[in-house]
Amino acid sequence: MRVRDKQARQITSRHLRLLVLSLTTLIAISLLSRLPAWSLLELRSFDYLSTLDDPRPPAGGPVIVAIDEPSLADINAQWPWPRSLHAELVTRLRAAGARVIGLDIIMAEPSNPGNDAAITQAVGPDIVLAGDETLIETPQASQLIRATPLPQLTEAGAVTGIASIDLSGDGIFRRIPGYEDGFAAMLAKASGAAHASLPAGQLIQSFGPARSYPTVSYYQALDPENLLPPDYFKDRVVLVGLSLQNAPAIDKGGVDAFATPYTVHTGKLVSGVEVQATIYDNIRRGLSIAEARLPTVAACILIAVLLAAATVWRSTGWLTIVTSASALLAFAAVSFAGIRLAHVFVSPLGPVVAYISVVFGQAAFDYAEERRNKRQIIRAFAQYISPDLVRRLSNDPSQLKLGGERRTLSVLFSDVRGFTTIAETLKDDPEQLTGLINRLLTPLSDVVMDHGGTIDKYMGDCIMAFWNAPLDDPDHALHAVRASLAMQAAISRLNSQLEREAATRGAKPHVLKMGVGINTGECIVGNMGSTRRFDYSCLGDSVNLASRLEGASKNYGVALLLGEETARLVTETYIVVELDRIIVKGRTVPSPVFTVVHRADAAALAAHQAFIDAKYAGSLAPTDPDFDTLAADIPELSGYYAIVRDALAADGTE
Repeated sequence: MRVRDKQARQITSRHLRLLVLSLTTLIAISLLSRLPAWSLLELRSFDYLSTLDDPRPPAGGPVIVAIDEPSLADINAQWPWPRSLHAELVTRLRAAGARVIGLDIIMAEPSNPGNDAAITQAVGPDIVLAGDETLIETPQASQLIRATPLPQLTEAGAVTGIASIDLSGDGIFRRIPGYEDGFAAMLAKASGAAHASLPAGQLIQSFGPARSYPTVSYYQALDPENLLPPDYFKDRVVLVGLSLQNAPAIDKGGVDAFATPYTVHTGKLVSGVEVQATIYDNIRRGLSIAEARLPTVAACILIAVLLAAATVWRSTGWLTIVTSASALLAFAAVSFAGIRLAHVFVSPLGPVVAYISVVFGQAAFDYAEERRNKRQIIRAFAQYISPDLVRRLSNDPSQLKLGGERRTLSVLFSDVRGFTTIAETLKDDPEQLTGLINRLLTPLSDVVMDHGGTIDKYMGDCIMAFWNAPLDDPDHALHAVRASLAMQAAISRLNSQLEREAATRGAKPHVLKMGVGINTGECIVGNMGSTRRFDYSCLGDSVNLASRLEGASKNYGVALLLGEETARLVTETYIVVELDRIIVKGRTVPSPVFTVVHRADAAALAAHQAFIDAKYAGSLAPTDPDFDTLAADIPELSGYYAIVRDALAADGTE
């Protein structure tokens, strides 16, 4: 019941945190959207979406007569060209069937009287001449200067159109100019598209990179009968202006050339005359794109936040990433559909940022929570098994299953001698008995873990541990022996504490003595038990032998008894001496057993080996002086020699 209540509290806390995160995201985006940089990011998203399907100019749109490099080379006249040449072009285009001609050339100042007269005679109501409007700002004042064609040209019937355009903060042309008498607007009016309204300020739909509109060179338009297909200009709107054949790069700039939404793909500028053609088609065909109003944008952001909250309502994981990617693509698709189907731009930036902020914010919280829980689990389970094993299992939970592997392990068993007697004396004081066991097992467990061992289990006052699993340990036998010696030192320190405490109480201390058996061999190690509960443990004949060695150690008067393979692996580090060959329970082959001594010279070790050989040969006698000599030379084995002498004496008596 308490577990369910705790889980319910955790879920409620998570949902509350998600709600706070969602509200914070809404407020943050509301504040960010007021920044100029935010608007520019939205416009940049418009650049990509409005050109995603690479739209091309509508059929029947304007034809451009380009003042380009081939024309400059063919005409071979200093720029600006004489206006009589433009008059000739107008005459040729009109004769070729052009419905409206727009000259994107400023003729605000008088030139040669003859040339001015020629252009005046050529123009009429079907001609739109470019004007310009410039705002000059100085510290003292702001002045708006409008340059319009010569009065005699407008008096002759020519129409004036302001060719100035507005650029966004990042220098890109995106919006319909707000001039009622704009160049493109006057072209539309002159061509008969009187019903077309001026969508001033709306976003423009671009049609391809530079030179996407049908374009011919100026010199070709001067002789269309010979240089162009028949009826090329018939009933078409023709725009004349500067258009470099190779569009200039954006970093180099250009004369009457501008960056458009397509520039993000090509890096090239688009000529001013082609920009005017684009504006004309947007006005004539109603293709400009309105920006969604604030309520619509706010609703989309709110929907994105709700979708994000639904995505992470229960949990976060790999499925969250897939769902999030799908949602982000959906936001972009909806925005693209709005541009194409409704001519309305709903920026995906707000919904995308809102969705990402909620989803990844919650994912970050969940990750932090998981890491905190993981650390708590590691700290908790490290009290029972090796911290290395806990970390391994936490990084790879798939190992939490029944099964094992065959590995060579060094297995240790330790047991306190006579602890049953101590427990009997403390049977009426269970708290003291429990405290004594804990004081015993705590330092011994610390020693095992400090030396890289894994504690398999506790059996009363007995500890079973092993090395070389779950992590590889090339020196597992050496570490096991070092741990056993350190355990003996820990027992000595604990005995000193118990003696001092007993003296304070005026009682007899409990003296603890420990026997240890270590064996190295092939075992099966892994998760063993049932499907509902299992332990990381090891099994095998080598494990059984280690247990038998621990039990047999008291029969030889030593605290540590080693198996043959363990002794071989540590012989270069410790002084290892053989004690006997025994047949332990469950085995039929005699197994040599060894122990470790701290001090013994070569002569004493040689004498001991001769003693062991004589023991195996049955040639030892209780009166043999080697017993006393060896006990003096190797004091650590004096108890062992005494046990062997007593056994021989008992056999002789029988």
